[in-house]
Amino acid sequence: MNNSSNTFDKARQSLWQQLPQETRTRILLLYALLMLVLTGLTVPIFRYFLFQRVERRVRDDLAHEREEFLEAFADWRRPEGQSAQDLKTFVVEYLDNNYTEDDNFHVILIEGIGYFSSPDYLLDPFKPDSDLFKQWQTVTAPMRDSQPSDDPDIGKLLYKADPLIVDDRQLGVHVVVHAAAGEREESLEGVYVFSWMIVVVVGLSMLLAWIGAGRLLKPIQELATTARSISESDLTRRIPPIEGHSELANLTNTFNAMMDRIQQAFDSQRNFINDAGHELRTPITIVRGHLELLDDDPQGRQETVELVIDELDRMARLVNDMILLAKSERADFLRLETIETGALVKELFTKAQALADRNWTLSIENQGMMVGDRQQLTGALLNLLRNAAQHTQTTDTIELGCRITAERPVTDSRNTKQTTAQRSIAQQAQFWVKDSGIGISDAEQQRIFGRFARGKGKQRQSDGSGLGLAIVSAIAEAHGGSVSVVSQLGRGSTFQLNLPVRPTHTAPVRTH
Repeated sequence: MNNSSNTFDKARQSLWQQLPQETRTRILLLYALLMLVLTGLTVPIFRYFLFQRVERRVRDDLAHEREEFLEAFADWRRPEGQSAQDLKTFVVEYLDNNYTEDDNFHVILIEGIGYFSSPDYLLDPFKPDSDLFKQWQTVTAPMRDSQPSDDPDIGKLLYKADPLIVDDRQLGVHVVVHAAAGEREESLEGVYVFSWMIVVVVGLSMLLAWIGAGRLLKPIQELATTARSISESDLTRRIPPIEGHSELANLTNTFNAMMDRIQQAFDSQRNFINDAGHELRTPITIVRGHLELLDDDPQGRQETVELVIDELDRMARLVNDMILLAKSERADFLRLETIETGALVKELFTKAQALADRNWTLSIENQGMMVGDRQQLTGALLNLLRNAAQHTQTTDTIELGCRITAERPVTDSRNTKQTTAQRSIAQQAQFWVKDSGIGISDAEQQRIFGRFARGKGKQRQSDGSGLGLAIVSAIAEAHGGSVSVVSQLGRGSTFQLNLPVRPTHTAPVRTH
């Protein structure tokens, strides 16, 4: 029981230690910081504009009530000879029939000694003994002002005062005043509600952001899990693909494509090592067996030495071919230079005639300049010539040829906006070796360019490593080209190298 409790405590402690390091936690904290800063600025700005709007509305109400009183006063004073007593009667009647808005007051001072108000009470800041009331008694021209109050229940006072003039005599003063505390309290309630709403919205959005970030970052978690589960013995694990063109979808597709390449390279390497081990095992066994049976007879010793040297030479050729294939995957494999195809083929034709007694023919349809690795191309074509010699008889014909194809347009009626470069196939340098030998079956044609692949014909004379055609294919691909074969049993074979005149390679081009 104690062990289970300790395990649970350790797991919980590990979880709390892991949470601050998670990417979504950092995203959430950044989001929370931004939200707090923005909301921290929003609340005072909202409060400021709300108070400004309330004060504007209050001033509009005061102006409206002032205009209504002054219009009624203007109608009342039109008959001449109105007295202060008549003004009192008018004021009482007006105040009895007109009610002010909340926290608004009408105060009418008559001849500086009496007053009437609506409501019928005055607040302490403008009672008759207050400084503000005394200031109103001295008003002789329209004025608009505000004054703070020490009482928080009253707040700021906004007022407008106008002298009441009858027959060029000032009989009194009309003041409309507003106590802003009530309006501000209501506004502050709105600010409080708004603030709490922001807190709730921010908290809810943080929770949803936490969940959403977890879902969005799930491919990254699966990437880590998949990467941890991959071992040398199992490279088949992949991340479930994500639809769309988002960054995570691109990351997932890139990772899966990378794993496909790694698995392909690993499988190729494993097969290569297995095949190489198998190929090396035979000569090693032969050498070991003959050395163990070595006797004192000079003739037998000489024969054994010659056989061992021959097997060692074959092993050396195999190792050199393996090294060449390994180098073909490097970026600096090619040493590019400008090559005249006709001269290259003529040079190879001279060398080929020393390989075997065959009917050798040369065919140069047209010649030109290309960029490539002269040494590697020579080796590839010699491999094809040697392969042809090994699978033909003395009476057979072997043809070596080359041509430079012309750049030709490609018409595509579905896309009329293609450029000239997009609507053409670039020039190619084509080299071929054609023989009238035993030919290759369709099934064999699918595998002969693989490593350690050998033909199975009865007349096969090759004692090579089985890497010759694989090397030819690697050299062609390094130049950005390809190698192909057309063959029929009993009618011979044609191997052709198709190479771009100028390969897309970063190595510098040497000139002669």
